[in-house]
Amino acid sequence: MFAGDSRRKAVAVAAALISVSLSATACGKSSSSSSSKVLKLWYYESADSAMGVAWNQAIKDFEQSHPGVTVQFQEKTFEQLQKTAPMVLNSSSAPDILEYNKGDATAGLLAKQGLLTDLTPAVEKYGWDKKITGNLAATSRYANGVMGSGQWYGIPDYAEYGMVYYNKDMFAKYGLQVPTTFAEFTAAMDTFVKAGITPLASAGAEYPAQQYLYNLVLSKADPTWVDQYQIAGKADFHDAAWTYGANTLADWVKKGYIAKDSVGLKATDMGTAFESGKSPMMVSGSWWYGTFETEIKGFSWDTFQWPGNSLVPGSGGNLWVIPKNSKNAQLAEDFIDITLRPDIQALLANKGAVPVAAQPSDITDPKARELVQNFQKLQASNGLAYYPDWPTAGFYDTLVSATQDIMDGKAVGGPLGSLQSAYDQGFSQ
Repeated sequence: MFAGDSRRKAVAVAAALISVSLSATACGKSSSSSSSKVLKLWYYESADSAMGVAWNQAIKDFEQSHPGVTVQFQEKTFEQLQKTAPMVLNSSSAPDILEYNKGDATAGLLAKQGLLTDLTPAVEKYGWDKKITGNLAATSRYANGVMGSGQWYGIPDYAEYGMVYYNKDMFAKYGLQVPTTFAEFTAAMDTFVKAGITPLASAGAEYPAQQYLYNLVLSKADPTWVDQYQIAGKADFHDAAWTYGANTLADWVKKGYIAKDSVGLKATDMGTAFESGKSPMMVSGSWWYGTFETEIKGFSWDTFQWPGNSLVPGSGGNLWVIPKNSKNAQLAEDFIDITLRPDIQALLANKGAVPVAAQPSDITDPKARELVQNFQKLQASNGLAYYPDWPTAGFYDTLVSATQDIMDGKAVGGPLGSLQSAYDQGFSQ
């Protein structure tokens, strides 16, 4: 969730608990000998989201192939699970399977506490490691709570990555082509500034602005740098990459590429600025894709990758995890496998998400097909660099504050120093 995606979804999901019991359909062949059983499933995606639609279909498919088993679904909020998961999963009321956020501070912590089932045998049984590879697999595996290696404790069926959304009509009006180099990118922004237009929609009070910072940092980084920062705990916030990123972000605010008053805005404000045509570009994740396809009616839009970068913010999506106290772990594994089947993966794609194992030929929506193909290129090149707030628990809030200080024009040494202190403290615990 991305971190950012999870937070946006959490706002969209109703805070109240919704309990839906779906009746079994007596057709198909059972892959389990169980009868009169209930599979308790929790997740926090809204019903009309790509994941909500695809997983509802997966529930129907599961019940068809498991006569006598009923799926009892409860919709939770992101905040509910963040606050209560350790307590609930350590009790007899734990679900059989649930969606949970990836990363050391979330899934890694639960795995370290012994609250999650080791899925390594299931991965070998179903061949999930053939579909979930490279950077995607890193967020599924944890050794003593640290992601990147060790046993499999979670399985994503979708992924996410960052990109530049742009208003094609505004680009055409000012005679601009899609930039393919960083110089062309800044030249396009200069054109808009001269016309009195703020080129980039942003929001400093939540994740969006820190993703601008991270993209700039990544332009001076490589995969080894990412591993040192995200996994090894050896980041130097005064190195060339962080110093360049911070100074360039501050310069962009001074030049008017990013509005000064956006320092206090939230992610939904950023989305509104782009949807309304106020700003011709917005840098964020694939979780906005389906929303824009539904909501933008007044102009044509598309996406391109941040010019010049081989690394982008992104990762596997949130994880399917099976609590140690699951009463029906085998059925839970069967459900996970259904979400990775071609028809469910294609449904995820056609609804605007990024499936981990879809075939482009199965995707009927041209824009969705392009979204998936771009992701597959990034995945093949090991180009997913996770998210900047991931390394330690609580680092998100420090990063928001530091990014706001940079945007407010404070000398970058101070914000970078606060990041270093919080980071070092997090890894020392």
